[in-house]
Amino acid sequence: MSTRVPAGSDDRPLLNALTVDVEDYFQVTAFAGSVKREDWTLMPSRVADNTRRILDLADEYSVKATFFVLGWVAERNPGLVKDIMKRGHEVASHGYGHALVNEIGPAAFREDIRRSKQLLEDLTGEGILGYRAPSYSITRESMWAFDILLEEGFVYDSSIFPIIHDIYGIPNAKRFPFEVAAAGGVVREFPMSTIEVPGIKYRIPVAGGGYLRLFPSWLLIRAMRHINNSEKQPAVLYFHPWEIDPEQPRIKAGLRSRFRHYLNLKTTYGKVEHILSQLSFAPMSQVLGLGQTVGAVNGS
Repeated sequence: MSTRVPAGSDDRPLLNALTVDVEDYFQVTAFAGSVKREDWTLMPSRVADNTRRILDLADEYSVKATFFVLGWVAERNPGLVKDIMKRGHEVASHGYGHALVNEIGPAAFREDIRRSKQLLEDLTGEGILGYRAPSYSITRESMWAFDILLEEGFVYDSSIFPIIHDIYGIPNAKRFPFEVAAAGGVVREFPMSTIEVPGIKYRIPVAGGGYLRLFPSWLLIRAMRHINNSEKQPAVLYFHPWEIDPEQPRIKAGLRSRFRHYLNLKTTYGKVEHILSQLSFAPMSQVLGLGQTVGAVNGS
């Protein structure tokens, strides 16, 4: 196990953001055509137990994270949200109903994030600073979302994936944290991590999720170390509670959706554990220097 680095140490390693998107297995975009939203309450929920496994793993490695909690989940699992906060982690918003920002439009988006933010603030007794869109669905067509995020009191966002993808992505977006001008101010953006390899035209995603399940952990560690040491920037790691749950119920869906969701579920927990043992992580607000100090440092 890695050791905690003393705060203020001159040789302290660069912090990366550890993030968890708290949603259940049946709520993912890949299954939107297979599981109707009105049937979510009929599905056996596994998100609370899986999230607590992640909390236990974080305790083992003395690391704190940002948990982007779906409002629908929080409403039905208030004790889970309170447990996340009591264990010293940051609670942030994943919206309420896992609707894609670039599909629902400004009015519905405002209602969705306002409902989620109020719910999470009532449960935690703290202000909610951060937001992450379902399936990274802030794209070029939905940049209006930043005006609404600022108006609704969010300070930072982590929804832009600077790659080419069929569902999400802004390929030419900046790769590292930057400010987005919004109505009357700015929103800090922490994009998903990518690397650029000479001779390869497209950026390679190394932030987590399906890419965590696809690539070996040593490759992701090497990529994040390159970001830290050569580019002098923080990286972000993300995953979902359902990704550490190979025993989850199987949902009938198309081949591509099944591949994206079920690939290498048995290896995710071990990969996360390996990465936590090798790199330094903290909540996203702390990595961005926003004044929240709940995060602890780990790694060596």
